[in-house]
Amino acid sequence: MQNLKRAFWGIFAVVVSLWLLAEPTVFQPTTFFGLREAMMQLTGVIAISCMSVAMILALRPRWPESWLGGLDKMYRLHKWLGITALLIAIIHWLWSEAPKWAVGLGWLEPRLREPRPVIEDPAQAFLVSLHGTAESWGEGAFYAIVVLIALALIQYFPYRLFYKTHRLLAVAYLVLVFHATVLIKFSYWSSPIGWLTAVLLACGTCAAVVVLLRRVGASRQVEGKIVSLHYYPGVRALETEIEVSQNWPGHKAGQFAFAMSDTSEGAHPYTIASGWHGENPRVTFITKELGDHTGRLREKLGVGQEVKVEGPYGCFTFDDDCPCQIWIGGGIGITPFIARMKHMALQKGAPDWPEAQAVDLFHTTADVDEEALAKLAADAKSACVSLHILVDARDGFLTGARIREAIPRWREASIWFCGPPRFGEALKRDFAAHGFPVKQRFHQELFALR
Repeated sequence: MQNLKRAFWGIFAVVVSLWLLAEPTVFQPTTFFGLREAMMQLTGVIAISCMSVAMILALRPRWPESWLGGLDKMYRLHKWLGITALLIAIIHWLWSEAPKWAVGLGWLEPRLREPRPVIEDPAQAFLVSLHGTAESWGEGAFYAIVVLIALALIQYFPYRLFYKTHRLLAVAYLVLVFHATVLIKFSYWSSPIGWLTAVLLACGTCAAVVVLLRRVGASRQVEGKIVSLHYYPGVRALETEIEVSQNWPGHKAGQFAFAMSDTSEGAHPYTIASGWHGENPRVTFITKELGDHTGRLREKLGVGQEVKVEGPYGCFTFDDDCPCQIWIGGGIGITPFIARMKHMALQKGAPDWPEAQAVDLFHTTADVDEEALAKLAADAKSACVSLHILVDARDGFLTGARIREAIPRWREASIWFCGPPRFGEALKRDFAAHGFPVKQRFHQELFALR
């Protein structure tokens, strides 16, 4: 999370610093309308920069994944940038419109228009001729973005509709690229802020085209076929085993992949719940009925059905040399730990983790399915993992104090958490209050891509 925050604030720092280099006199005394023009330029550059980086991250690039801590963290940055771009765009719009309202109400003297100097540069003259079009198109795109980002943030908005409407942001972004190119101060193009803006607009435009062509992650997709389906009614979860082609690069326990069984709904992310066997290339997903899409999977999927699988992604891979690990799986958050236990059972003869490393798995759940719990216990036994199962109604809620009481060596451990975000944050605060180095040794999967 630290690198995530560094990246977020770093984008701001770079953009604002380069803008100040281009506008060194911005803080000198000026007229209100002079300040308005400067603030519109600043807010416009920040908003389009945030949108451009968010658009690039929508391609699920591999190169920043390890530094940011996984695709789940990258999507969190994508979300932050989208919200920030919206807020800054609103401020940009207010700098444009509020003075007009104030003049109309008599609160502000109208601006005295000075004769415009003759523009000799043909490129600048061409851009000036497009100002009216860029302003009207940009305003329309702004209103569209307000609606589209609001829909993206509404968790109850059906995913199948979110998938379709969210792609429209790429269209609005392309309109804003035109808006920014025409209306950015012409002198910026010969300065570092202009060079940075040009690179971001070019990369963002390419990303938007890829999104509109539905080619995101296309190079990492492989064909697969469903070979088995098993439903656990007690926990309302469906286990889907998929045979993938030899082009699948393999995966580490704890990673996730996107699976697409219906092109109209697009690809959905699921944590992989199986180890990797190169001689028997299969991946298993366990999906809980939590929303409109997952609630219909049992009816829509069938053995023999072809699907596309894209990935793997994520850095929640249990890699450390701590003498003990504490795993916490809340509800369906148990899936990465199932994959890890299957991997450990397979590699027991030649472990790729410290041999003396002790592992304790805490699984807390509100729902109970005896068959699923029996399988979990069998996996734990095969992997030599100590299993602690807590059913909410029977055992109460899992707390940091209960974990510390059960694991005397908790100060030497690393903690790996996957489950409800609020639960994870509560545990993190609790352990931090007891001196545990959460920044270094508390690993949390942020598996919420909306």
